Amino acid sequence: MERAAVFDVDGTLVDTNHLHVVAWWEAFRQAGHRVPMHAVHRAVGLPSTDLVAHLLGEDRDPDEDADISAGHKALYGQYFDRLPALPRAGELLRRLHRDGWAVVLATSAGGAELGALRRAIDADDAITATASADDVDAGKPAPEPVEHALELAGVPAERAVFVGDTVWDMRAGSRAGVRCVGVLCGGIPRADLEEAGADAIYADPAHLLSALAGSPLA
Repeated sequence: MERAAVFDVDGTLVDTNHLHVVAWWEAFRQAGHRVPMHAVHRAVGLPSTDLVAHLLGEDRDPDEDADISAGHKALYGQYFDRLPALPRAGELLRRLHRDGWAVVLATSAGGAELGALRRAIDADDAITATASADDVDAGKPAPEPVEHALELAGVPAERAVFVGDTVWDMRAGSRAGVRCVGVLCGGIPRADLEEAGADAIYADPAHLLSALAGSPLA
């Protein structure tokens, strides 16, 4: 395969962003922090440590970070057996695989969480590799997760497209030198995705699949 389709997972292929928002909000509340849900939503997509720092600031007690992240992990884990794939997400991956694309997931999820996400997508036969934030020193919006995905696929940046739902995705893809496709199903406004580097924007995986012929993934 000489071209790669790299996909974010949460909010892009699986409808989990608002589950993350509620789990993070409760984890912060349990630690004594009142963080507005809209602020949490804008931060979803960052690695856990970066998300906590982004929302609580540099003057926070960093000794709390691990406990807050663990609280989120435990709360979000309650949904693992019923995570909902976004419309036609698995079908999109299988279509791209048949068309000769190496499909690589680039996600901060790992372990049981990644397993739950892949079960929801139900397209393991189409996925060439998975690049986790655990595999790199810096997560999105740094380019390393996308660059690692390209290494796994053995494809240069100019032969790749990155699909994601957050500004962190678009910035990571742009910094890695790949074309970026945004989806609106994660809840981030079109203008924000465009400003962060999206070359094209679709409503969700089903919309992208239906418009594939005229998309960057043609």
